[in-house]
Amino acid sequence: MQHTRTRALFEEAKKYIPYGVNSNFRYWGDDETPIIYRGEGAHVWDADDNRFIDYRLGFGPIILGHAYPAVTRRVAEAIQSGVLFAATTPVEIEVAERFTRMTGMDKVRLSNTGTEANMHALRIARAYTGREKFIKFEGNYHGNFDYVMFSGPTANAEMLGPRAKPHRVSATDGMPLSVRNFLISLPYNDMEMLDRTFAEQGEELAAVLVEPMMGNVAGIVADLAWLRRLRDLCTRYGVVLIFDEVKTGFRVARGGAQEYFGVRADVAAYAKAMGNGFPVAAVAGRNAIMAVVEPGRVAHGGTYCGNVVAASAAAATLEIIESQPVIETIVARGRALMDGISALLAQRSIVHVVSGVPSMFSVLLGSDKAPTDYRSYSTFDAELFGKLGKALIANGVLVDDDPREPWFLSYSHSEAVIADTLTRVETAINDAFGKRKPLRSAA
Repeated sequence: MQHTRTRALFEEAKKYIPYGVNSNFRYWGDDETPIIYRGEGAHVWDADDNRFIDYRLGFGPIILGHAYPAVTRRVAEAIQSGVLFAATTPVEIEVAERFTRMTGMDKVRLSNTGTEANMHALRIARAYTGREKFIKFEGNYHGNFDYVMFSGPTANAEMLGPRAKPHRVSATDGMPLSVRNFLISLPYNDMEMLDRTFAEQGEELAAVLVEPMMGNVAGIVADLAWLRRLRDLCTRYGVVLIFDEVKTGFRVARGGAQEYFGVRADVAAYAKAMGNGFPVAAVAGRNAIMAVVEPGRVAHGGTYCGNVVAASAAAATLEIIESQPVIETIVARGRALMDGISALLAQRSIVHVVSGVPSMFSVLLGSDKAPTDYRSYSTFDAELFGKLGKALIANGVLVDDDPREPWFLSYSHSEAVIADTLTRVETAINDAFGKRKPLRSAA
């Protein structure tokens, strides 16, 4: 692959944009950061016209495929009549009606990003309960606002402290560390720690904020018994259970993780897949809790909340997900891809785990024991996967070379695309690890 124009454009970007990117997660280094100029279906093209099968999909929002005609057509038609009015529009009502039917939530407010949706969810929970403390779990990522930026997916696992008394590891400079006093950080999927914390501090908790599947740490899935216990404890102590469905919403099932697990949240935050890449998000919940969102009581707003572009994209995307076999198709093809990758690695005796679910999974090297939390994830060999990730990218399969970031699938990833991917994966394995010698231990 040639990268001449990509490198030149990146150097130009760095003159005006810190590190040449508008999100830190997009920076891969001065020699590796991509410049993408076009996407269609399951593919993207970089500035040098190199084509890639895309499994990043904008970190998950592209549920139907890039430039999906039914979505772009609806948006293009809608914007001819204006995009912003500081008033409710009919398309917002259409989205809200379909959204509540699909998720089972009573009420919904639109916003713009997953960060906003989680921020509002936490505020609503505090207003409803009159309490301030909340629980979040190690490795869970809930966006870029100060209250939640501790012990997330970038934390050094060695700094997390004893399992029985976890530290709250800051994810960034520039925020007042005193906000950590409102946060209780716990290991994921740990029943004993959950029970003990509720017994000691349950009466002080406003909320528990949880990713039912870890969207930034290898797609690690919540244990069903643990999730049910979490639901029971929140009900017993009057704590608001918040599901962060920013990545699972409309991706793992039509009704998101709540449908997938059969466990109901009180409030949930959504974004990403609900707009097929357009910037739209939502906070939704039960009637009694959402009732606190009233003028003069709980602030929720934003100039661009519910704008015509975002709402029209959401209306088109949700209609397709509800009426067509989007989820079923992605699950079938994702399962074929997961099984195919695992078989190719097994043929080379490469110790591995494919974790997550078919629409959102990760390939982990160095152990054959599936991770259950952030601490156990840290035992895998990220550097070894980095070699494979670079080889995949060089062979036209666009993934992150960081195994924490899941592979995402879209409705446009056809059977032919999956077959093409597996051919390229086999070549990438040979390129990364050699063609003949089996790799019996990835450590």
